[in-house]
Amino acid sequence: MFPKNYRTASIPGFLLAALLLSGCGPKWKETPKEGYNLVENEGGQTLGYSPESGVQLLEADRFAFKDLNQNGTLEPYEDWRLPVAERASDLAGRMSVEQIAGLMLYSAHQRIPGGGFGGGGTYNGKPLGESGALPSDLTDQQRAFLTDDNLRHVLMTAVESPAVAARWNNNVQALVEGLGLGIPANNSSDPRHEAESDEEYTLGAGGDISRWPNALGLAASFDPALVEAFGRIASVEYRALGIATALSPQVDLATDPRWYRFSGTFGADPGLSTDMARAYVDGFQTSSDSAMIGGGWGYESVNAMVKHWPGGGAGEGGRDAHYGFGKFAVFPGDNLQMHMKPFVEGAFALEGGTGRAAAVMPYYTISFGQDPGGDNVGNAFSKYFITDQLRGKYGYDGVVCTDWGVTRPDEGMAVFGRTPWGVEDLTVAERHYRILMAGCDQFGGNNAAGPVLEAYQMGVAEHGEEFMRDRFETSARRLLTNIFQVGLFENPYRDVLETEATVGKPEFMDAGYRAQQRSVVVLKNEEGILPLSRETSVYIPERFVPPSQSFFGDVIPGRMEMPMSGELAGKYFDLADSPESADVALVVITDPQNGRTAGYNPEDAESGGNGFFPISLQYDTYTADTARDPSLAGDAREGDVLNRSYRGKTVTAKNKSDLELVLETVAAMNGKPVIVILKLSNPTVVSEFEAQIQGLVLNFNVQDQAVLDILTGAVEPSGLLPMQMPVDMMTVEAQFEDVPLDMEPHVDTAGNAYDFGFGLNWEGPIRDARTEKYAPGKE
Repeated sequence: MFPKNYRTASIPGFLLAALLLSGCGPKWKETPKEGYNLVENEGGQTLGYSPESGVQLLEADRFAFKDLNQNGTLEPYEDWRLPVAERASDLAGRMSVEQIAGLMLYSAHQRIPGGGFGGGGTYNGKPLGESGALPSDLTDQQRAFLTDDNLRHVLMTAVESPAVAARWNNNVQALVEGLGLGIPANNSSDPRHEAESDEEYTLGAGGDISRWPNALGLAASFDPALVEAFGRIASVEYRALGIATALSPQVDLATDPRWYRFSGTFGADPGLSTDMARAYVDGFQTSSDSAMIGGGWGYESVNAMVKHWPGGGAGEGGRDAHYGFGKFAVFPGDNLQMHMKPFVEGAFALEGGTGRAAAVMPYYTISFGQDPGGDNVGNAFSKYFITDQLRGKYGYDGVVCTDWGVTRPDEGMAVFGRTPWGVEDLTVAERHYRILMAGCDQFGGNNAAGPVLEAYQMGVAEHGEEFMRDRFETSARRLLTNIFQVGLFENPYRDVLETEATVGKPEFMDAGYRAQQRSVVVLKNEEGILPLSRETSVYIPERFVPPSQSFFGDVIPGRMEMPMSGELAGKYFDLADSPESADVALVVITDPQNGRTAGYNPEDAESGGNGFFPISLQYDTYTADTARDPSLAGDAREGDVLNRSYRGKTVTAKNKSDLELVLETVAAMNGKPVIVILKLSNPTVVSEFEAQIQGLVLNFNVQDQAVLDILTGAVEPSGLLPMQMPVDMMTVEAQFEDVPLDMEPHVDTAGNAYDFGFGLNWEGPIRDARTEKYAPGKE
């Protein structure tokens, strides 16, 4: 047996061969791969390391280990045989304050290639196209924050291809492996599996990644097992891309129907959302037996960062807290506790071995009037919500990471991504300190360690060095636990060929497509107009897409478009050139659009108004005559607004043209059937057109092909409403922002109420085990 810590690289080849033949040799073998070496321990963990990083192998008890700190000694944190908790504690104690500060950073959004938004990255000082660099190379800025700031958590957004993502990951890991203590990068992603409407599914074909409905569409299945299956597949694809943390699921109860982020949730029902939250996290975090490390965790596991604590779906007037005009969540129904249910009873009470979600993200909102001490600050700054509630009352000891940009300076009511709500007057460093003292571990969207180190010194001045060192080590232990438990310290590298074979492989694509079909909800089917036969002549009118802005503010010009591929539709029925020659019209529209700064108009504020306007769920002009006045929450500081009421203000949906298109098509069809496909992100007042049409089908961001399969009977509809469709805007104004499902639902010409849990199949309203469990008594 070799002595502990002996470097096997020094063993002559002939002697190594003899030892192997004698049965006393190493229990491992090493294989070169693209960009790294793979080391397989017989009966132990598989390692990956880059020879160029300077890291070498150590041997103990005939097993191989990585000498990550390059000191020739097998330290406890390098020993994969030890429990994760022991390894994390050992490494946290070895880290410098500067290294822990870097571990607390979570990068701004990074495109691969291209780097961050707002000008992008450079390669040796040049744009990618002029640099000669490869798409998988690191930008200058990425090298800087990894090297100079010790950052180890990177948020990936768009990637050129799975192969580029894998190679980029390997380049990142090779760089950080050779730095300091050899801590690997923990790359993450926001949800990236949503379908594109114009994509075409072909049985047995692969793709760039499997495509699924959005969260609201998954909720429409009313099937937690489907959501868990999605998590299992998505986690395998994430790990193949080099992603080990998911900034999801979003389990906020969408109790206000106007909220911009409604479609990212599982809807408003506490029971359904709780079960979906549990299933999602179990799916992402639990590895199969063949990839297991221990306690449910393994090489297929992805840390789930559940969001947004304690619930962000109760913004006053439905406004969103990415902006100052939406910073207040209100609780007129005294219902905060229900908003915590998907966390406490779902994501923190898993059925799989991992036990609870690995991380939590608080929302930007000020949960107005909910802190008994009267402290109205953003949730990440709140000791009451993080330490007293999350960690104290509910015993959560995982990572808490702020949402992106909460430490940045406030630059105005309608400026995106600068959200220091309630602590606008503090400095950047003071905000970092406030967050640490509240009980958070990590700063979302921050690439620079400087403010964290300033916060450390503030803590030393107030509490002493020993206290702040312990406070830093506590967060380091939590953060390192998430890196250890998914095996990144053993092998953070990706085999490019395996990545290409795994991401978007045919069986994953098929599972996603079947889920898309299950998310489609049929609300109206007058006189059995559906399903359509292959011989039906169908007219699909062009649609005007109004000008808009992306989530990050990029301008998207208006245009006319065919809302569905004629080539694809032509495979399902005969396409007519005009209403006169058609048997049926198929009109594709989206729900009412209020724009990126929904609920606020800077021009009104500049002209002396308060700037606040209603968010409308109807297409036609709406005047908020019944809105509350005064508002429940406001800010009396100079430059802000105390009374945020919009009573008497008037708005019109930016896509009122969609309503006009439906009504014009009804007139042009002159009594022949009209079917509307409504692409839905928020509940919608359909009373403006429902009585004039014969069919209404909801599309939760799925491929048009999946909808066509339903329309033509290839698949029977099974989706159910994960929300209510309000009868009018008066019921929207009357409902409480924090109370679920408290609106009067629309009742159609067939007498069906578009309430939570409603949906049609070919026999009529669906009544099955799902409706019995989640919507009992709904008729």
